[in-house]
Amino acid sequence: MIEAYRVSWLARYLKELIESDLRLSNIWVDGEVSNLSRSSAGHLYFTLKDEEAQLRCVMFRRASGGAPMENGAQVLAHGNVSFYETRGDLQLIVDFIKPAGVGVWQAQFDRLKEQLEAEGLFDPARKRPLPPFPRRIGVVTSPTGAVFQDICHVAARRWPLAEIVLAPTPVQGPEAPAGVSDAVRRLNEEPGIDVIILARGGGSIEELWAFNEELVARAVFASRVPVVSGVGHETDYTIADFVADVRAPTPSAAAETALPDRAEVWRRADSLALALNAWAAGQASQSRAAIERSLQQLRSALPDAAQSRHRLGALVLAAEVAMERLTSRNGERLGSFAAQLRSLDPRRTLARGYAVVQVREDKQAVTSVKQVQGKERLTVHVQDGSFPAQVSKQYGF
Repeated sequence: MIEAYRVSWLARYLKELIESDLRLSNIWVDGEVSNLSRSSAGHLYFTLKDEEAQLRCVMFRRASGGAPMENGAQVLAHGNVSFYETRGDLQLIVDFIKPAGVGVWQAQFDRLKEQLEAEGLFDPARKRPLPPFPRRIGVVTSPTGAVFQDICHVAARRWPLAEIVLAPTPVQGPEAPAGVSDAVRRLNEEPGIDVIILARGGGSIEELWAFNEELVARAVFASRVPVVSGVGHETDYTIADFVADVRAPTPSAAAETALPDRAEVWRRADSLALALNAWAAGQASQSRAAIERSLQQLRSALPDAAQSRHRLGALVLAAEVAMERLTSRNGERLGSFAAQLRSLDPRRTLARGYAVVQVREDKQAVTSVKQVQGKERLTVHVQDGSFPAQVSKQYGF
């Protein structure tokens, strides 16, 4: 029994079969453009052909990039082959186009460069300055080539205080892209790495191609540590150069860029020391001059000591005269007060023959005969002492 397949099943099968073939998912096709048209949505539809065959192509608006196209142009188109089920068309989904004479390597370089630039991987605003005095330098390169030795020689000459940490990796061949990106990742995990150098000697575009791979570009972009790219010769440019924080023309130049020159540091230190000494001397001179001016102002503000001493002497003399006068007057007044007090002294009255009589019991002075009664005991005070007395008669007051 013959089995019949539905058209939709067969179309889906063909689509899955074509799109699962890795050789058709990242392909470059060289051909002549014909039947070029642009839809109202901005998509380009055209055919690529040669002397023996032709292939339908579509380039969607969001992927339009590369060189402008026109009918009859010979181009190199990049994309993936797909099967459009609705119309039963086999077509190439194009994402990048270059003139055919450019070559596949250069076209691939331009395609990735344009893509990553659009994503912002080359943005100058994200590039970081290199540390002025790095202590640990990570180097991503082959352990067997002369590049690593050249970097070590430059480091020993310019800044021997730095430690060079090698992250060995192939820098050419199919294993190189994964090796380089993994080495960058390992150095980011290594403690104390201040800067990373990507290094490889010169070569053809094919030999340097590992540094044009998207995997390496994204590893450099993701690095937390600043990256210096020193790949190839001065005229060689790779995608890694555009992503790195600093691009150097050669591996040795990358080491010189990452490391300070100790001779220059000494010269700068000496220059700064001289400038500091000169500044300190100038400050000291200015301070001395300011102190002298202040002392002069103090001297001019001080009063005349001789005049003050003369005035003080005059004041002391006047005070002494005034004190003598005051003492004399007070002495006279004191003598007058003493005379008055002496005249009031009861003993002087007693000396004239008077006596003071007191009742012996309550010590009251007797000033009237009414204060005493018969047999009252008294004390009589005279000038030179006292003696007891007693009333001998009862008075009848």
